[in-house]
Amino acid sequence: MVKKTNTRKVTVVASEPIETLIQVIRGQKVIFDADLARLYRVPTSALNQAVRRNLERFPEDFAFQLSKGELEYWRSQSVISNPSAKMGLRRE
Repeated sequence: MVKKTNTRKVTVVASEPIETLIQVIRGQKVIFDADLARLYRVPTSALNQAVRRNLERFPEDFAFQLSKGELEYWRSQSVISNPSAKMGLRRE
């Protein structure tokens, strides 16, 4: 039996250089979930749901939840324009 896999191509469209989206938090280079969702043109909630449903596909340290203090700091720095953005996705 041959198992068919999803080979759909996804095009990421950036209106700004991706490098400008990379932040350093806890000594790790990250892109906020809201920024990544915007690149993929999907709602942030859909991106986070897809990650949660497919955790086995990602390395253990792929994503982490910001603490309340970290979130408030980044919001005060005007880095996060979407108040629902809470997760830093690691970028190497």
